[in-house]
Amino acid sequence: MLLYASDLDQTLIYSERSRGMELDPNTMLPAETVDGRITSHISKLALERLQRIAEQIPFVPVTTRVIELYDRIHLFRDHVVPAYAITSNGAHILKSGQIDKEWHAYIMEDVHKLSAPADEAIAVFHRIAQPEWVVRESYWEDTFFSVLVKREDMPYEQVMALAPELEQLGWGLSIQGRKVYLVPLPVSKNRAIEHVKTLCGATHVIASGDSLLDLGLLQAADEAIAPAHGELYRAYGTGTLKELPFGFTARSGIVAAEDILQFVADIMDREGSYANEYR
Repeated sequence: MLLYASDLDQTLIYSERSRGMELDPNTMLPAETVDGRITSHISKLALERLQRIAEQIPFVPVTTRVIELYDRIHLFRDHVVPAYAITSNGAHILKSGQIDKEWHAYIMEDVHKLSAPADEAIAVFHRIAQPEWVVRESYWEDTFFSVLVKREDMPYEQVMALAPELEQLGWGLSIQGRKVYLVPLPVSKNRAIEHVKTLCGATHVIASGDSLLDLGLLQAADEAIAPAHGELYRAYGTGTLKELPFGFTARSGIVAAEDILQFVADIMDREGSYANEYR
């Protein structure tokens, strides 16, 4: 059985900053609302394709967002209701919206055994952090850090140079747009999707994502695709990442989601999992 697992932000849903074009109510729908303000959209065609896919195979949202921020995405209450969702970069699995406490305990046990304490990891970052470019620092769910930065002022090479030292401490570093993430290495999307794959009885995983935090997920999948924008695309373009086992979409921005979901639909069609009325 097929399973489709996907990152959300800049992969399926897009903020004003990331969508790459002006808002068009004729082709885009709200995906997320915060205090009555729409903060992200999905293209109508992408939503139609996602709905068709989710009707026939398990669709699993996989996000670095913590549960509180994932719950803001009303798309997954109003249009597509997944049986499983992975949040907090893999620290949590939701089953029908409820936390799988056994999974979380299992992951956090590994964090305590294999990763240095959080204060040691953030101390490495603090050595170069400056108030001129650090806007806000958050420690989420006693698990990982996200740091909101002024990207244009942040010394990118200096920040990335911290990665080997952090890896020695059992932590990973990733830069996504205006955020720097420090995440314990045992907390990963690919570990969580392997568990959900077993729960679903799936044998073949299709995956999509745009960031280095998605790399393990895409490499572990049987077939995968990334949008022609974001952290993975830039790393591949500069030669930092080579010989990737997946390709990129033809288009970038919000319409990249349409290409991604067509990629999934084509695989389903090939495997005989796409209903006749959708061909």
